[in-house]
Amino acid sequence: MSIAVRVGRDFRRALLGCVVTLAVALPALGQSNADERWAATWATALVVRPPAPPPAPATPAAPAAPAAPPAAAASTPAAPAAPAAARPPQPPPLTVSNQTLRQIVHTSIGGARVRVVLSNVFGTAPLEIGAAAIALRAEGAKVQPGSVRPLTFAGKPTATILAGAVLVSDPVALTVAPTSDLAIDLYVPGDLGVGPSPVTTHNGASQTSYVSSPGNRAGVEDLPVYRDTGSWISLARVEVAAAPDTRVVVAFGDSITDGARSTANMNARWPDTLARRLAEQRRGPKVAVLNAGISGNQVLGDGAGVSALARFDKDVLMQTGVTHVIVMEGINDIGIARANPSPSADDLIAGHRQLIARAHARGLKIYGATLTPYEGAGYYSPQGEAKRQALNDWIRKSGEYDGVIDFDAVTRDPAAPTKFAAFADSGDHLHPGDAGYKAMGEAVDLALFR
Repeated sequence: MSIAVRVGRDFRRALLGCVVTLAVALPALGQSNADERWAATWATALVVRPPAPPPAPATPAAPAAPAAPPAAAASTPAAPAAPAAARPPQPPPLTVSNQTLRQIVHTSIGGARVRVVLSNVFGTAPLEIGAAAIALRAEGAKVQPGSVRPLTFAGKPTATILAGAVLVSDPVALTVAPTSDLAIDLYVPGDLGVGPSPVTTHNGASQTSYVSSPGNRAGVEDLPVYRDTGSWISLARVEVAAAPDTRVVVAFGDSITDGARSTANMNARWPDTLARRLAEQRRGPKVAVLNAGISGNQVLGDGAGVSALARFDKDVLMQTGVTHVIVMEGINDIGIARANPSPSADDLIAGHRQLIARAHARGLKIYGATLTPYEGAGYYSPQGEAKRQALNDWIRKSGEYDGVIDFDAVTRDPAAPTKFAAFADSGDHLHPGDAGYKAMGEAVDLALFR
């Protein structure tokens, strides 16, 4: 055999080996197989948190007043003691510097490959990530031995999230079970929440996450905890590689969707109940449930997060794999207005119609959920109740939504339908308790997602 023939044969073998190696490596680089696609299994709706204010400069001590004559001192009554503070001092805003965040999230669907989406969408300066990891949670701040997977970004262990941007990690092989807990570690080498850049966060998570003692602790099995937190920070979404027919449902709403006043760390929000029911189905496609609730959110007004109309693209239409939306919004518009005629029920209906049109333009199914009772809440008014009834009547009867989920019907008191049933009320007459949220999650017809 000639040298030329042998060299040509060896070259072809080497080239074939490269092709095979590349074909094997492509899934690890994020290329989905023909029989799967990326779908979100968990997500949250993010808001802006202003940076912590700088410490106040020290005030120079005032010069001492001259001593009063003894006679005057004797005749002057003592000043009354300052009254005790009515509210306990609030803890300072969470800041992170040369520390690791271990953030706990609860999945809806499972998969054998996973990736994470980080966000600096409200930041005005780049956010440095010194290391990141994902693992199956054990308990508290511990993760299951052998489950830790370092996260990389374009093959690198560090990354910068530009101001106003999101960052998608490289996928890793990790078998994630449905309705299970994951721990996502972010080592922040610089200062987060200290400088002038706002923090991208979700407050009131009803889930405890953790901040480490100083240093890069990403991936350690037992995190040394400096403090805990009830917020998710710079964490937008977790995705799994799923079957092509997987459905992704976004629950879009306010504090009642966010799970306010549910028991923390128990995943007792109504979307959690819905996710568990869907995971238990023996037949049909997998259905993920994402919670895009923001406490205090309104359809038409900004406040706790921008309005529903302003955030619909980011929190619904851009979710990976989204196919369905459930909308429960409007009680804060009604309550904050109190007896004011504006916004009217017609104004709120017009806002809902905008959400329907935008969902339909993207080929999504969108379902309307009726607003639950609120008589007895701090911002209740008879005028507001009339608006709630009018909006609910339109949701039920107009036919403009693709389907209706009647949360009002399953939580109201039959003898006093403007009030919660006793079993459903958390005690503030606005938010359900765990039993009320469970009843809401069980009221959703699973056939809506087939």
